Amino acid sequence: MQQVGLVNLSIVLPAKNEASAIGATVSGIRRFYPDAEVLVVNDGSTDNTAGVAEAAGARVVHHPYCKGNGAAIKTGARAASGQVIVFMDADGQHDPADIARLLEVLEQGHDMVVGARQKGSQASLGRGLANGFYNKLASWMTGHRIEDLTSGFRAVRADKFREFLYLLPNGFSYPTTSTMAFFRAGYSVAYVPIHAAKRIGQSHIRLLRDGSRFLLIIFKIGTLFSPLKIFAPVALIMFLLGSGWYGYTLYSFGRFTNMSALLYSGSVMVFLMGLISEQITALMYKDVGRE
Repeated sequence: MQQVGLVNLSIVLPAKNEASAIGATVSGIRRFYPDAEVLVVNDGSTDNTAGVAEAAGARVVHHPYCKGNGAAIKTGARAASGQVIVFMDADGQHDPADIARLLEVLEQGHDMVVGARQKGSQASLGRGLANGFYNKLASWMTGHRIEDLTSGFRAVRADKFREFLYLLPNGFSYPTTSTMAFFRAGYSVAYVPIHAAKRIGQSHIRLLRDGSRFLLIIFKIGTLFSPLKIFAPVALIMFLLGSGWYGYTLYSFGRFTNMSALLYSGSVMVFLMGLISEQITALMYKDVGRE
């Protein structure tokens, strides 16, 4: 049953080599939302993803080569005509029946509604633990409880989402960046519990290749929202280490050492870097929401 009160709905699916799943996914969406715009962004697929999607009733936008999941999301957001955009994975993990639940919460005054995967929905134990760590870190950074930072199933107000396209990476961390950007801008974000099914076909995420980006994403989360929450604890640890070493050397040798001076100087520099980063971050958002 189509959601009452929401007009101009676009459903965007980034897809790379998803010929085995995209047809069923698009057909499932069409059953629930026959009048919605279903937009598949073909991210340089080497199989028949585009043909299967078009046959199922989707509009297809092509990348001439693989640009990345985030780049496909940005292309879809720019090409979508709807006032509300629903982003879904093309691999069959997300149930089209859950779209109505996201839209219902969006109508209650929220700007973004995320489908939060429940226990048993993670692809592996390692990925589940990593996502749990992301959620706790992001919750601490924002002061809001974040139930699923990395879920790619979300409904957004198109105009507000497009404000942050310049921030979104071309890789797989667009959900992280968009969620933190919405919180930073003071927009309302809500969560709806969902169960994600096992994907059809092979995952494009590689542990060794993408795992190396883990720490970079962590720091990106911090510097995107509140840099001082990253820099200040580091500066404090360095200051305490310097003080501890100074106390030891003063008691043992009666002198102040270069190591203590280095740690004290480093703590001041890190703290000042945090202040500067905080100001830069504030400038990034100063025109958000203005015409």
